[in-house]
Amino acid sequence: MTIQEIQNEIIDEFSMFDDWEERYQYMIDLGKTLPLIDAQYKTDDFIIKGCQSKVWVHANLEADKVVFTADSDAIITKGIIAILIRVFSYQHPKDIIEANTDFIDEIGLKEHLSPTRANGLVSMIKQLKMYAVAYQTQLN
Repeated sequence: MTIQEIQNEIIDEFSMFDDWEERYQYMIDLGKTLPLIDAQYKTDDFIIKGCQSKVWVHANLEADKVVFTADSDAIITKGIIAILIRVFSYQHPKDIIEANTDFIDEIGLKEHLSPTRANGLVSMIKQLKMYAVAYQTQLN
């Protein structure tokens, strides 16, 4: 699936819920399905700066696709990073770099986050794209 197709799928899933309490619960559930990050990457070197809670992200390049793993010490944040990893994992670095993240606004996520969590969301996206830039440079 392309990044856009995955984003559209997420928009459809979130539209099934009537209120934000249900959407938060869904995000928490998504966080529980997050592929576990190897313990060796749960260090300060892999923490996303700018997040209120701790979020660790690691990336590998497998067959020209970036594969992300992550974890967080907060359940909502874990759900947010799970959504982002679902969108960007197993995608070509160039596609990640060029991808828009309008789907976040479309599902109403940003407007329902505290300012510090919203800043953290921006930091997560930046970090995932930074990994993609690094891998794209390797591929060139």
